[in-house]
Amino acid sequence: MVGLKVFGQPASTEVSRVLTCLFEKNLEFQLVRIDTFKKEHKIPEFLQLQDPSGQVTFREGDLTLINSRKIIRHLCDKYADQGNKKLYGNGSLEKASIEQWLQAEAQNFGPPSAELVFHLAFAKPLGKEPNMSIIEENEKRLSDILDVYDQRLGKNAFLAGDEFTLADLSHLPNTHYLVTRCERGKKLFTERKNVARWVNDITNRESWKKVTEMQNEHPGPLEK
Repeated sequence: MVGLKVFGQPASTEVSRVLTCLFEKNLEFQLVRIDTFKKEHKIPEFLQLQDPSGQVTFREGDLTLINSRKIIRHLCDKYADQGNKKLYGNGSLEKASIEQWLQAEAQNFGPPSAELVFHLAFAKPLGKEPNMSIIEENEKRLSDILDVYDQRLGKNAFLAGDEFTLADLSHLPNTHYLVTRCERGKKLFTERKNVARWVNDITNRESWKKVTEMQNEHPGPLEK
């Protein structure tokens, strides 16, 4: 197998998404830790609020990818028969359902959850003042989205059906920060019964536990 390399910090939402997929697929890889935050004194790139480029780089031979969602799709397509074989679905119908929820995560869930991660969890540690109007606006946006999720998860164990897939995996990074770093963010998930059950299920997967262990060992941009 051509060596798989991931460049970035485990604390990055982009990097942690890729690492989780690699663990689910039981693929060997090398993580090359980089940290431009301390050097350049920017708001952490992993929050996707300033500069969405350069958050994660994936290399496999001559192939280079820099978008985490493209990377996890690539891994599942190329290594379909390794590790979790259901991660990207079996057949066109299952894959279409997974893609629907991947798009929902990227376009609807991702932006408001990223804003809340920053303003609720990381603004003060970085010496910045949380913007309450942004918090309230994005709480409303995320609440509306989670209402839809709660209905869906009342019918299925996971977003795309009864199996854990990329649809669920892609939600893990921002969800993790909101439920573990701030009570106000956590409440958005725990006050919805089906969403709360789903969050418990996906955050207790061995693949994600391995990622959080890496984050705790090497906090990255926020370490003192």
